[in-house]
Amino acid sequence: MIDKRVASAEAALADVRDGATVMIGGFGTAGLPNELTEALIDSGARELVIVNNNAGNGDTGLAALLAAGRVRKIICSFPRQADSHHFDALYRAGRIELELVPQGNLAERIRAAGAGIGGFFTPTGYGTALAEGKETREIDGRMYVLEHPIKADFALIKAERGDRWGNLTYRMTARNFGPIMAMAATTTIASVHEIVELGALDPETVITPGLFVQRVVQVPRAVTRAGGFKQAA
Repeated sequence: MIDKRVASAEAALADVRDGATVMIGGFGTAGLPNELTEALIDSGARELVIVNNNAGNGDTGLAALLAAGRVRKIICSFPRQADSHHFDALYRAGRIELELVPQGNLAERIRAAGAGIGGFFTPTGYGTALAEGKETREIDGRMYVLEHPIKADFALIKAERGDRWGNLTYRMTARNFGPIMAMAATTTIASVHEIVELGALDPETVITPGLFVQRVVQVPRAVTRAGGFKQAA
């Protein structure tokens, strides 16, 4: 019987090793799997290579992982913002390596890994420092840069609902990088707010098929100060 449910986030991330490449879903805070990121901190893994849209917000989630000194390198599109003080301090001190990737290239490099594509040519970045050392080619009178796929050992993503086979649905923009990251990693770990019975998910609404998911962890929704439920993005 296929059952990909794991009792806790800590158990789901227990085998993350030092030096692993880990993709973490989310666009800012939307779709960021905070519970999985906290469990990654608790796992003790070090020298990690992190792939994310940005470099953490405030003091929680990815920012807390950076603050704990667990990240050797980050591959992202927007490393600096108003509350990225942990990344800023690490980068200025020379304690973290940054690979800056335009957002469209980042998404396509991740997607290419999941699709089994060995590389692709894009005009984005040509003539800038981002293209230094990379192969370029003229195609139909326009210059392009060769970009390679980004693969990962683990992908940590956040979904809305899932079943024990690992089929996932998302809530609005919380979807963002989750589907392509799930395809690009050897082991995909998904946190969900609700685990439903097989057949309860309309196949037309399943965005990430269970084929691309190895572990599913149920996490509670955020609770407001008033005691009600806040729909997590």
